[in-house]
Amino acid sequence: MHDIKFIRDNPRDFDAAMKRRGLTPQSQDILRMDEERRKVMTELQELQALRNDKSKSIGIIKREGGDAQAVMDEVSALKARMGDLEERDRSLMDRISQHLAALPNIMQPDVPDGADEDDNVEVRTWGQPRSDKTPEHFEIGEALEMMDAETAAKMSGSRFTVLAGPLARMERALAQFFLDTHTAEHGYMEVSPPLIVRDNALFGTGQLPKFAEDLFRIPEKSNELETEVTSSRWLIPTSEVPLTNIVADSIVEEETLPRRYTAFTPCFRSEAGSAGKDTRGMIRQHQFYKVEMVSITTPETSIDEHERMTRCAETILQKLNLPYRVVTLCSGDTGFGARKTYDLEVWLPGQGRYREISSCSNCGDFQARRMNARTRPKGEKQTRFVHTLNGSGVAVGRALIAVLENYYDAEDGGVFVPDVLKPYMGGLTKITKDAMKKAAA
Repeated sequence: MHDIKFIRDNPRDFDAAMKRRGLTPQSQDILRMDEERRKVMTELQELQALRNDKSKSIGIIKREGGDAQAVMDEVSALKARMGDLEERDRSLMDRISQHLAALPNIMQPDVPDGADEDDNVEVRTWGQPRSDKTPEHFEIGEALEMMDAETAAKMSGSRFTVLAGPLARMERALAQFFLDTHTAEHGYMEVSPPLIVRDNALFGTGQLPKFAEDLFRIPEKSNELETEVTSSRWLIPTSEVPLTNIVADSIVEEETLPRRYTAFTPCFRSEAGSAGKDTRGMIRQHQFYKVEMVSITTPETSIDEHERMTRCAETILQKLNLPYRVVTLCSGDTGFGARKTYDLEVWLPGQGRYREISSCSNCGDFQARRMNARTRPKGEKQTRFVHTLNGSGVAVGRALIAVLENYYDAEDGGVFVPDVLKPYMGGLTKITKDAMKKAAA
């Protein structure tokens, strides 16, 4: 959400910011509605003062034995006029709010201009990409008889996968390793949040109303006897939603900031508009697991916190010894709610290219305004909006894909277990078909 005062004071700057997002000028329409609303509010205040004066005069006239009916009629007319103006005020406020809610965040000045992902800017690389071409992850998993999309499709449809045996354990091991690293080394507090949220939570983080088609909606009935749907809840697309909403509609004391939260949850996405993309394997699923990082900070520290969060995600990939690169998303690829985003892209030798495994974004006060999340220094009355950040720390499924392809052994089709995961794998050092048979036995 945007600050209407900023738009009043800086209409050209606001339009320039929206132009970077590929939008036409917006300030004129917004300010026209805002000016009309301010006129309505001014008239309301004037009528309120007039009604108060006339209401007082009614008592005086009656005490003096006069006939106050004419003044009483005037007061009734004023009340009716005020009711009309109040309804007009609500209508204008709704229109302004809906308009502002549909507009993306203002990006940081250092975000590079560009049309799409081809214009993203590489910041740095780490590790030496494997030069030989390996099978893709689904070919490896199917050959090991531990990855089964066909069975998943029978029960759930496309874009689901069943993992079994040591491969299922490795998925769990990755999540535990991520959480242990972020909590013990990076200062994040582990949270187990709800997986189902209301409309307001998704509005607060920017998924609603714009991205409703990307979500899974759960219709609700007011009671068991009624058939009419009266409200909705939603499966979370990422734990960014519940973690960020921990501070919604609250005033956070500034000395408690930054607050850093992490969670391991399933994520649910409809993948609207992704027909034909990554149809095989686990790259693009309706249900997947992710360890999320969320930070709540002051405006002065959010840029540094963004760099820190990105380094935390990088640490995970470095500990797994997975080659990756960091890119700054250009203006045409930056998400709706972000001021600036770094993507971490891990090397997948099966595809012979880098693929996104983490996205770390600074949202500034964009989400905080939508959630009404504020902060204030201890002992002071004045409040201001917090800044919010979110990042994958990292996507568990894509990390599993990267391990399968980067640790693949062409000699026997097995997959070596990364050193940092061995404590979580019961001493298993390599995933092979024999390991699957032992697990089944």
